[in-house]
Amino acid sequence: MPRRSEPGKRPTLADVAERAGVSAMTVSRVIAGNYPVAPPTRSKVLRAMRDLDYVVNAHARALAGATTKTVALVLDDATGPFFAFIARGVEQQAASEGRLCLLCTTHGDPERELAVVELLREQRAEAVILVGGAQDTDTYTERMAYFARALDKSGSRLVLCGRPSPGPDVPATVVEYDNEGGAYAMTAYLLANGHRKIAYVGRETGLSTTDERVSGYRRAHADHGVAVDEALIRPGTFTRESGAAVTDALWEERADATAVFAATDMVAAGVLKALRGRGVRVPEDVSVVGFDDIPLASDLTPALTTVHVPHEQLGREAVRLALHRGPEVEDRVVLGTHIVVRDSAAPLRP
Repeated sequence: MPRRSEPGKRPTLADVAERAGVSAMTVSRVIAGNYPVAPPTRSKVLRAMRDLDYVVNAHARALAGATTKTVALVLDDATGPFFAFIARGVEQQAASEGRLCLLCTTHGDPERELAVVELLREQRAEAVILVGGAQDTDTYTERMAYFARALDKSGSRLVLCGRPSPGPDVPATVVEYDNEGGAYAMTAYLLANGHRKIAYVGRETGLSTTDERVSGYRRAHADHGVAVDEALIRPGTFTRESGAAVTDALWEERADATAVFAATDMVAAGVLKALRGRGVRVPEDVSVVGFDDIPLASDLTPALTTVHVPHEQLGREAVRLALHRGPEVEDRVVLGTHIVVRDSAAPLRP
């Protein structure tokens, strides 16, 4: 008859093995999840763990070389809707895979990012997912390659979500969305509606996200035989305040743009506010479009025409690819984007 653990004493792995009628090695394999165990045997072990209220010692697992069944999500800012919906996808997929999701923020500080990744490596997180655009420089590539190799040595996996690839032969997974294609499609849509003076508001110089969107903007102009007016590409940050300030500055200099392509939906909200303050009607006088398709986009007045980014799918794919690595699984996935037509853009009026 299997013995019960003594009252007040924490059950041990040996207690679980005895109760399930298997070896301690089999119990270890079930807990680690890194070796095939017959389903009936696995069920007996899990039932014994529940009956005994056995709790896995995460520290001991780490010392033994196992990961801690934790998926870590590292963001610049957890309050932004773009990041929040990716985080939801990560959390949902992690939960479905039986993993704990840990959220860390860096506030855009590279040194903080380095410290966070080092800590997660020490904690043996199973996957570390870095989200958001980055400066695509040699320094960035070297940093990501270092992260990837350090995590790989500890049995973890680096996933870059919406970030540039660190190059070939680097043990990292890249999950992207078609930034350039989305910007190309939106610019082509405006050009097809007769617009020739299309302002781009919110270019963050050197940021991979912006570079790709501006590249799509330029390529659409070239394919339609329309010269790009460089003075209409305006720098700014991805905030509502920046969108309003940049639009006001642009209209102070010139008011000949018939359409504004905002770098993000938050920037577009600022553009709409600035134009409304100047008595400019949207879309009767000027068309305004955005990028991201966050919930705010459909609540703006007028409802915003924008590029849809599959935020939650990005998060789910990041977790799935990190946990199910193998020769048949791609290390790089690019998800599609598409235009969502609402009320803020219209054909150019004579």
